[in-house]
Amino acid sequence: MERINEWYKSKLVVFFMLFALKLLLLRTFFFGEIYWSGLPAEWLAILGLLCLAELLTPARGKGVVYWSLNAVFSFLLFSSALYFAHFGTVPTYAVLSGLNQVPQVRASVSALLRPEQFLFFADFVIFAGWRIVRVIQRHRKGVVYTFTFKEQKNRNWIWSMLVTALLLVSVVSSIYYVRQGKQIDNELVRAEKVGFLNYQVVAAISSREEDQMIAEGNIEVTKANIEKLQSSYPYRTTTNVADGERSPDYFGIAEGMNLIVIQMESFQNFPMNLKLNNGAEITPVLNKLAGEGVYFPHVYQQIGQGNTSDAEFMFNTSIYPTAAVAMSTGYGNRELPSLPRLLQQRGYTANTFHVNKVTFWDRNMLYPALNFNQYYDKPAFNNDHFNDYGASDEEMYRVGVEKMKDLHARNKLFYAQFVTTSSHSPFVVPKSFQQIELPAELEGTNLGNYINAIHYTDYAIGQLIEQLKEADLWDNTMLVFYGDHFGLQPKETSAEEITAKLGVPYDDTISRFNIPFIIHVPGKKLGIVSERAGGQVDMLPTVANMLGLSLNKEHFTALGQDLLNIDRNVFGVRYYLPTGSFFNDDIMFIPGQGFEDGQAVSIKTLEPVADFTQYREDYEYVTSLMKLSDEYVKLLPKRKR
Repeated sequence: MERINEWYKSKLVVFFMLFALKLLLLRTFFFGEIYWSGLPAEWLAILGLLCLAELLTPARGKGVVYWSLNAVFSFLLFSSALYFAHFGTVPTYAVLSGLNQVPQVRASVSALLRPEQFLFFADFVIFAGWRIVRVIQRHRKGVVYTFTFKEQKNRNWIWSMLVTALLLVSVVSSIYYVRQGKQIDNELVRAEKVGFLNYQVVAAISSREEDQMIAEGNIEVTKANIEKLQSSYPYRTTTNVADGERSPDYFGIAEGMNLIVIQMESFQNFPMNLKLNNGAEITPVLNKLAGEGVYFPHVYQQIGQGNTSDAEFMFNTSIYPTAAVAMSTGYGNRELPSLPRLLQQRGYTANTFHVNKVTFWDRNMLYPALNFNQYYDKPAFNNDHFNDYGASDEEMYRVGVEKMKDLHARNKLFYAQFVTTSSHSPFVVPKSFQQIELPAELEGTNLGNYINAIHYTDYAIGQLIEQLKEADLWDNTMLVFYGDHFGLQPKETSAEEITAKLGVPYDDTISRFNIPFIIHVPGKKLGIVSERAGGQVDMLPTVANMLGLSLNKEHFTALGQDLLNIDRNVFGVRYYLPTGSFFNDDIMFIPGQGFEDGQAVSIKTLEPVADFTQYREDYEYVTSLMKLSDEYVKLLPKRKR
């Protein structure tokens, strides 16, 4: 009985109970409930880790080892819960590579913090309090208390054999769960079924297998496979000429013009053409540009771990993010086929503007990889203290226009990319910059702040347009606008609140991921509102066509499509949504363990679609296309520095 009592007091038992409780807490953050069926996988994996620590650690050092493991494990779970609150995706070990970016977005991260997330550290507080009480009690009794570790003498061989047996059981069971997890594409379902630690193992094994396969690959073969797969999908169901060879619509409509692309921070589509109940128009400048040009109201974000930088990557390459790492970090050492390279062959100078430090999200690697001629970052702008990033959009455009004027004076065509920041969360616009009067019910709310920030972004674009006209640049410059990703988090601003206060239908996923895409060609009153669904990989092909660039003739591999020259579309999303998710002209689809147990929602009505069997081919096509995209980008040659 005494021996059993000693086993019960073992640190292994105590810390297993602590870790098990923390994993229960993590599951509530991930899944909204515990899902008891997945607990054996969770607990057996952590039991194996602790058994290994028990067997390898000398008795005198067990306290330090267990508490150190607890500290690392607690921080890992806390970070994962916080990460999931923002991305809606279960993080892998690779996500840790992006933690150095957190200080740059501390205001956004702080907005996600909840008191219950700190429960992962509750045991440290309780233990510290207990220690303090014990020290005080001993001092009152005249006993000097020292923090020592009791050396366990004569370790019982039965205990060692039992721990070894538990370790073997844990390893065997984890192997079973890992194999099971490799068959599940949906990351959230995989984490629920196999447990958080086994989920990490699946990610590591899958990544290694993929890298080995690609190391033996050939990029020309991969490009041919992409072309073959894309030709198998019926993007076009009609032709423009009798012989079956179609002439692209709007080809070269902006040929020989300058190009300005504005990537708008956190800019969702629902504020477009929307008035507040006091009559104030949220985006009057963009509304006018959209009315004169081409407006795509059904375009959706496809970003990966790199967020804003991934949007830049996609627009300029038409390649899917891998979702395993920010593309600027993972592939900034490559020679990326890009829009700057295509335009430079036509005599363009390509510059990019962003008011933050260029090292944020490793843009100092991304921009050379895309082959921009020059980037302008924080030191290039006067800090008018708009937000944590420093300069306002107006200041960024002021500097940009000066650089464009200089190129124009030297008869140089230019491609200028602007990445805005003034509408970055937490959407606080200084009083001196505010341009819209909010109704009383929106004042002081997160939704009100967001509208304020979106309106300022629109206002600053209006100021840019005036400067372009004054500089004699307006008449020969095509403008492109798109949102990089969503702004409003469901936990901060509910769909019900948006609908009630703004009178617009809103879905927490479809409407949140819906971003505007607008193309304006001066002198052309196009007035096109396209109902074609699209993603960020589709932007380069669409813009290139209007600039008179034939991607086929340039042998440019694009994973997206020209939205003005297809009759149907489908594209994948695998960040913020699980792998296997896709949008097409009708639905948003999210898989379960596979296609059969997935869910579909209409992108037009925002209502569930019960029968989605007709879209199986879209699911299989998108899954194959994204795998080829990963293969393609990993086979791209490394650039010379």
